[in-house]
Amino acid sequence: MKNLIYIFIITISLFAASCSNFEEINTNPDKSTAARPDMLASYTLVKTFKLPNSSADVYTQITLFNHQVTKVASSADPGQYYWSYWPYGSFGNYKYLTDLQDMVRFSEGSTSESSYKGLALFLKAYYGFLATLDMGDVPYSEAGMAKEGILQPVYDKQADVFAQILIDLQEAEGYFANGAVLSGDIMYNGDASKWRKLCNAMQLKVIQTMSKKATADQKARFAAIVNAGNLMTSYTDDLKLVYTENTNASYPFYNANNQRLQMAPSDLAVDALKMNTDNRLFYFADPAPAKITSGLNQTDFNAYVGAPYEMSSNTLSLNNGAGMYSLVNLRYTKFRDNDPLLYFTYSEQCFIIAEAIEEGWVGGNAQQYYENGVKAQLSYYKSLTRTAGLVHGMEITQTYIDNYFTGEAAYKTGGTKQDRLKQILTQRWLIDFFQPNSSYYPQFLRTGYPEYILNPVTSLNDDNSSAFPKRWKYPTIELTTNPENYQKAIDEQYGGIDNTMQVPWYLK
Repeated sequence: MKNLIYIFIITISLFAASCSNFEEINTNPDKSTAARPDMLASYTLVKTFKLPNSSADVYTQITLFNHQVTKVASSADPGQYYWSYWPYGSFGNYKYLTDLQDMVRFSEGSTSESSYKGLALFLKAYYGFLATLDMGDVPYSEAGMAKEGILQPVYDKQADVFAQILIDLQEAEGYFANGAVLSGDIMYNGDASKWRKLCNAMQLKVIQTMSKKATADQKARFAAIVNAGNLMTSYTDDLKLVYTENTNASYPFYNANNQRLQMAPSDLAVDALKMNTDNRLFYFADPAPAKITSGLNQTDFNAYVGAPYEMSSNTLSLNNGAGMYSLVNLRYTKFRDNDPLLYFTYSEQCFIIAEAIEEGWVGGNAQQYYENGVKAQLSYYKSLTRTAGLVHGMEITQTYIDNYFTGEAAYKTGGTKQDRLKQILTQRWLIDFFQPNSSYYPQFLRTGYPEYILNPVTSLNDDNSSAFPKRWKYPTIELTTNPENYQKAIDEQYGGIDNTMQVPWYLK
């Protein structure tokens, strides 16, 4: 859902493609008379994973919906209060399906043809997954078929969309298993084996996201994928966009101290980190000025105070002016080649499997997966090169990682299943701290963890200020370009009402 916030509040900027390296892309293959598959691969990957607008203001806007951070300015940002400047979904990614079809066509007969087929199927599945989570029933079987004359694609039932996404991911995995180097790949540097692992991990995520509706066969498929073992093995397998010192590939929050002065870690995030004595707090935040003035040291967990995202913007601004809150760490503004943008991580895969074990979908040791997921994310922060002298003397070391699982951080083997699920899902949520990757909100809607607070007084949800939104509305352009299929979709799903409070199939 967070993905749709930024798709509609910013203008899509042009970013051309030529070389396989992110910072060197400079030619639009759509304007080329001799487009190559590697050029089209670069183009679609950049369009898919690079933020369409890399301004710091936009970056902050799209980090608010999942409440790892809070904006402490006097003007309310809708994303913090369960709304959007433009509360509509999008089929914008679908326009790249024709580029992907051309990519496959141009690769025919090459040693990398299988890898390009895999990439085309993976990205179609990825686009469909985002769209259906945001809106419900969406075009999928007929998406990207304009060349075949289908200009008004049918809206497939959400159950069928999920099912076909799983088929496409499985087929993509098979192509990558037989694939060669994928030239033009800005995400995995052409490594087909990493794409293969991702296809398997993504199937796990899709099945778990539809857990309320997953069939026995789908749960069995989940178990089979886990038991087959062709999955991510460390944080080096993460799907991430790496920023560089090139001005065309800079971290969006670089040199953005003015925006940083209005961004605080949320109290929900700070309290979770404090409870686990988690040193990521010192990577994420600076101490609250008032706490330092009162005599606390920057190495003291108690010197860090999160901002309540449900509080009125005016009160938050006044409190921030008094130095009551921590702000996001100054390190986020210091470097062009700062933290990568994470889309799917080995840690998330571990937490997905840990939850499935707790639910009885697959055998195994949930505690081990939980611990592996946390260790991997801590190791990821330990590996970052732009943190020296900026984490308040509380570096994450291997010794720290080895001794993390004590107190509240220890897996609650003696507690209830709900206690353990809350631990797993909170750690999964923390992966996305200050990350605009649109990943977690559907998991909150599915599970209720972490336990977000909704204040009807500050909620800006025009459809119902006392409830969490369940979806975004269909794009307004559908009313004129595909009216019959649009009307049929809202009639059959939502009784003819297209708003944010209608419950899509996967949540029922």
